[in-house]
Parts: sequence; structure tokens; C-alpha cells
Amino acid sequence: MQTHQSWIWEQADWPHFRWDAAALGAALARARLAQGKVLGAARLLDASLTLEAVSAILVEDGITTSAIEAERLDLDAVRSSVARHLGLPAAGLPVPPRAVDGLIEALLDATRNFETPLTIERLCGWQAALFPTGYSGLFVVRTGALRGSAPMQVVSGHVGHEHVHFAAPPRQRLDLEMERFLAWFNAAPDDLDGLIRAGLAHLWFVTLHPFEDGNGRLARAITDMALSQDERQPMRFFSLSAQILRERKRYYEMLERTQRGGMDVTGWLEWFLAQVEAAARAAETTVAVTLAKARFWLRHQATPLNARQRKAINRLLDAGPGGFEGGINTRKYVSLNKTSRATAYRELADLVEKGCLTPTAGAGRSSGYEIAWETPAR
Repeated sequence: MQTHQSWIWEQADWPHFRWDAAALGAALARARLAQGKVLGAARLLDASLTLEAVSAILVEDGITTSAIEAERLDLDAVRSSVARHLGLPAAGLPVPPRAVDGLIEALLDATRNFETPLTIERLCGWQAALFPTGYSGLFVVRTGALRGSAPMQVVSGHVGHEHVHFAAPPRQRLDLEMERFLAWFNAAPDDLDGLIRAGLAHLWFVTLHPFEDGNGRLARAITDMALSQDERQPMRFFSLSAQILRERKRYYEMLERTQRGGMDVTGWLEWFLAQVEAAARAAETTVAVTLAKARFWLRHQATPLNARQRKAINRLLDAGPGGFEGGINTRKYVSLNKTSRATAYRELADLVEKGCLTPTAGAGRSSGYEIAWETPAR
């Protein structure tokens, strides 16, 4: 076992974070520019398209914040939960598990009610919603309450060769630490930039690790809440969790490095701002695809489609123009829907006849089909 070294919360001046504002200037400017562009694009959407965009981002958020913790959620279950919570059509989608519903409810509460103070009770409600059965996988997990007296550590490696990636403050300090964090979060200084505040909130909460499980997902929900407060709107148009998943290894490396360091968190904030920038830039494409998807369904809102056809269409729409390599063909349709080749052939032909799909450039048996987008992809 490695020898102990001090953690950031053991510093004498904890939790008085410091950073070099001048060194962060360029990263902050780039993040703000990217954020402004995607929010500007979102403002061009009407009410129904805005709801479609929010739905797409929320589905992505639910899938990716779980995937960061190595938990794979069923895409259709998440889509179903989001649709039900946003009042969108959910025909053909499965009834979502309680844990999926709980996650979506927590994410929505964080952003829809961004003006409501963050409290221990609210956090406990979010955490309990993540584990409605009282289990995390095969293990019983303490829910709806702060963690117990056992040491909270993140450890890897074989017995005798363990590596402690992180150790949280002991339980006897936790009540005071949470009180201090929440007081700061609910009354942060007016001169503190909102993106800097979001980065600090993420680091601070993860460092406290106040619950037995679910801390990472809660930290990202709190970060989304801080971003909604910064933008003064109850909806997200870019997914920071999706970007963190793309940089998952670096995410954990940056957290560990920062939590082992002193109170200067310039490095963490610079990395965090870069992720905000990248997430916002990626969302420009997401908003464009969402707009195209919404227009597609507006054109086909009265088109009779069965559950298998809708599932195939949604997979193609989610991939975006050109994103589903080779399009969908009979073989892929059979695999996706667990149906016969005859049924797949007939239902694909029906989708072409109804103007939902158009043949790709292929020919013969290998030919595929792609979405008949309203306008060609740029």
C-alpha cells in the first residue's frame, strides 16, 4: 500500500481555492464564445423544436453521465423516460426502469429549478432517486442520507499493491464541510464568473464525496445547475457529461492531480473550461441535427409507422446525416428489430414509399437506405 500524502482538503487554507485569472483569460474567452454560439443557434428554434433539442441533450446527458461511471443504460429506456417527463410522444418505447426515471428526474430538477437553493435534503432526494431499490449493482447502498462512518476511498490494484486514487474527508467533518459548500454555492460572490464557479463547484463536491455512491453523477448535475444559473435558463443545450466521457481518462487524472495538490486550482479550471468549450462546439452540430430531426417528425407526424419502423428511424435520426455508415439495409433491420427478412424487406419498402427513407448509392442486395432529410446535409 502506498504511503499517505496530504489531500487538498487537508490543506490549512482549505477550501479557499486560488487561481491565476490572467492565465485563464484565453480559455475563458474561448469557452464563452462557443457557449454564445450554441445558445444563439438554440434561440432560433421555435417552442416545439426547442423541446426536441432539449430532449436530445437530456438523453445524451443521461446516457453519458452514467457511462462515465461504467454504467450502460438502454438508449430506448432513457429516450422513453425523457419523452414522458417532457410530454413528448413515447409510442413504441419501453416503460423505463425506476432507476432511469430517477436519474432523469434528478437531472431535470437541477436545471428546471435552478433558482431553488441547493440543500442537503434536495441532494439526498437526487441520490435516492439514482438507487430506488437500495442497491448499486449487487451491493446494498445507503440512500437518501450522507455516507456512514467507514472511510471513503477510491482504490485500485491487487491486495498489497493498492493505489489510493482519492480519499474523502472523514465522516465527522462532513456535516460542516457540506454546510460550508452549500452556503458558498447558494451565495457565491457576484464577481465570480459563472463558468469558473461551475468548475469550482464540480471539484469541491467531488472532493467531499458526501454519499456512499452516486457522487460523480450528482457532481455533474450540480455543474449543470451552475451552468443553468450562469445562462439564466432552465434547459441545457450542450452536454458537459458527453464531453467528459470523451475525455474520461483525463478527467480522472485531472481530479486526482488536483485533489493531491494545493489550493491553486488553475490547472483544473483551465481543463474544465476547455471541456465547456468542446461541449458547446459539439452541440452546434447536435442542435443542427435536432432541428433536422424535428422537421422530419413534423413532416411525418401523421405517417402511420409501427414500433419497429420507429426504432429504425430513430437510430438513423440519432446518427444524423451521414452518421449511420452505409445506411440501414435488410440485414441491419433484422438485427435491430429481431424480425424476419421478409418483414424487414417489406417494412423498409414501406418506409421508402411513405417518404421516410431514400435509397443510398448502393445497388442490389447490399443497397441501404438513409433518412429522406428535408434538405440535403451541408
